[in-house]
Amino acid sequence: MTASIRRRRPEARPEEILAAALDAFTQTGFASTRVEDIARRAGLSKGAVYLYFPSKEAMLEALVEQSAARVADALSDLAEAGAELDPEVALRTGLRMALSTLSRPDISAAPRLILAEAARFPDLAQYYRQRVINVGQAALTRLITAGMDQGTFRPVHTPVVLRAFMGPVLAHVLVTTLFAQDDDPDLDPIELADQLADLLFHGLKPAPPHHRER
Repeated sequence: MTASIRRRRPEARPEEILAAALDAFTQTGFASTRVEDIARRAGLSKGAVYLYFPSKEAMLEALVEQSAARVADALSDLAEAGAELDPEVALRTGLRMALSTLSRPDISAAPRLILAEAARFPDLAQYYRQRVINVGQAALTRLITAGMDQGTFRPVHTPVVLRAFMGPVLAHVLVTTLFAQDDDPDLDPIELADQLADLLFHGLKPAPPHHRER
């Protein structure tokens, strides 16, 4: 084993450590996992792990950066490009992207760990709030506001609409992972996103003139 460790490229080790950490966190829980457990899974010494990550909290944050934070950043880029062009199309695209990406167990694993451990590790919860939730909310707010300014959407209370968009994504992740059952319907993420978008946009669109006169 020692020889194989020596042959590893140093730049590959962080990925190996994170893969081992995700396996350990998923199987035994974040709180119960020790750094030496992760080192053993990665085939490294505990000291070698500390060269790359100062704590297991740092490992979980790095796993979030690889998963949910990338989704939030992509949504932010989408909002920047789409706010002035077509907010509705951008929102539909963002919902598709979020549902299809987070349907992958390897991507949703880190966010699920944060949800499970948030009460016991408030610093991790705050990190996730700032790095993922706030970034995603800012992007959605930009698109919703642009739609209202353009008359595409009716005036709405934005925090309520944020929950209307984010809630189905969270529900989909939970129902397909933590609370999955064998008889659950097999929903295509893209089709699900499109149908959810239709439901949400019917509430955002201005009412027809004859309806507003009532």
